Amino acid sequence: MNAVRVMAVGLIVAGVLGLVYGSFSFTKETHETKIGPLELSVKDKQTVQIPQWLGAAAIAGGALLLLFDRKQSRSDA
Repeated sequence: MNAVRVMAVGLIVAGVLGLVYGSFSFTKETHETKIGPLELSVKDKQTVQIPQWLGAAAIAGGALLLLFDRKQSRSDA
């Protein structure tokens, strides 16, 4: 597989995952304090929403890349 096909399949997979899950969460350490032997840290949970149009656009972009790559490889032969 060439790089264009790998990128196209990656876009399609990312788009499908974006449509299926819709969001993802991660934990980020925001503050850390050390006072003598005492250590304090604050962890903040953040959620990122993935718009449906972005997932659909990724799928369409990946499909177009596959289509144009296939047409280009036929004309080169």
